[in-house]
Amino acid sequence: MTMNTLVRAACAALVLLEITGIPAGAQQAPNRIFTEVGLDQKLGTWVPLDVTFRDEEGQSLPLSTYMKGKPVVLTLVYYECPMICTEVLNGMVKSFKNLHLTMGKDYDVVTVSINPKEQPALASAKKLKYLQALGHPEAGGSWHFLTGDEAQITRLAAAVGFRYVYDQATQQYAHPTGIMVLTPQGQLARYLYGVEYPPKDLKFALVEASHNTIGSAVDQVLLLCYKYDPMTGKYGLVVMNLLRLGGVLTVLALGGTVAFFLARERRSRRRKEAVAH
Repeated sequence: MTMNTLVRAACAALVLLEITGIPAGAQQAPNRIFTEVGLDQKLGTWVPLDVTFRDEEGQSLPLSTYMKGKPVVLTLVYYECPMICTEVLNGMVKSFKNLHLTMGKDYDVVTVSINPKEQPALASAKKLKYLQALGHPEAGGSWHFLTGDEAQITRLAAAVGFRYVYDQATQQYAHPTGIMVLTPQGQLARYLYGVEYPPKDLKFALVEASHNTIGSAVDQVLLLCYKYDPMTGKYGLVVMNLLRLGGVLTVLALGGTVAFFLARERRSRRRKEAVAH
């Protein structure tokens, strides 16, 4: 069993764990999440550079402002996300630290909130936090944390294939996780899924994009950010929980090991029986 197969099986098991015990009539929400939430690879598509967002100081500027002749790492999250948006941003920092490319010189980063209620003050606080985590406060002019109106957010999200929904019951967004790499002119060149972005993969994507090369589609394991609240009886879906994923992978590995030894034992027994006869 390959690692990709193992991870896909684990994710399927996590889905089963989440929806087991939910009344049949209530299972419509997980089905809706699977139908409406995703990250589609629109390679070669131009992002709408005329959409406007507010920077950390509240100034409204078109997205083209952040295209400065370098490839751009684009990510859509929301800053008050109680789930794994933090893991997405942490994963970016971890990769940037080991990239052997320099932010501001070789690439820029644009992070956009999908929550139109979030304001520049919150974006500014997030920016400070992650520049400190990066260890390069001087990179403030190269990593931009933006907020905007719903119409502008929706337009950008649709262009890059980022499909998300808002749940009024839990007041949370269900959305995919991943990052996108744009060419210096604003074309979608590469997608990286999940919350871990291997530096070699990201560096390769940035180098490709810097030469206006559009990458090929990649395999994806869709990770959704959506919370179930057992205290209120309201639910959603978490298809990414690191601890539970580790547990499921362990169970699958143990199950595979047990199956291997049982099969070997059966083959040995059949050989002995054949010799005896």
